[in-house]
Amino acid sequence: MSEVSEVTREEWAVWRKFYAMRRQLDRALEDQLQRDAGISGPDYEILLALFESPQRRLRSRDLTARIGWEKSRISHQVTRMEARGLVERSECEDDLRGTWIELTTQGRRAVLGAMREHTTAIRGLFFDVLTPEELSSLQAVSERVLEAINPPACDEDS
Repeated sequence: MSEVSEVTREEWAVWRKFYAMRRQLDRALEDQLQRDAGISGPDYEILLALFESPQRRLRSRDLTARIGWEKSRISHQVTRMEARGLVERSECEDDLRGTWIELTTQGRRAVLGAMREHTTAIRGLFFDVLTPEELSSLQAVSERVLEAINPPACDEDS
């Protein structure tokens, strides 16, 4: 990693394009979810995590870990979704401090209704505009940036 903190004009140009692409892609996908399914991106993220779990429910702490959000953000989002009938909370029988977050029938309908159009939008706005080589490079770049953000833990026994 470079010791120099300056960023070149060319690097700023790359950063601005990347940032604009990321924000506009997020916005386009958010708009698609609202338009086609009446749910937000955060709703979809939680609904999908619950839908993919074996019993269509997750402990609050497991949902937090799976999505990578802060505990308070999960709590606020689930509260809003619960008020709309998409999810429900229940006490964990094994751990009185724990809470289950469960997908309701309405939540299941919402996520299933969103999946096809959302996948189509991702394909059209992302996968179809990149070559296989670009996708491979993007995967490698993403892995390297993620590793810089979250370096692997060192094994102290080594």
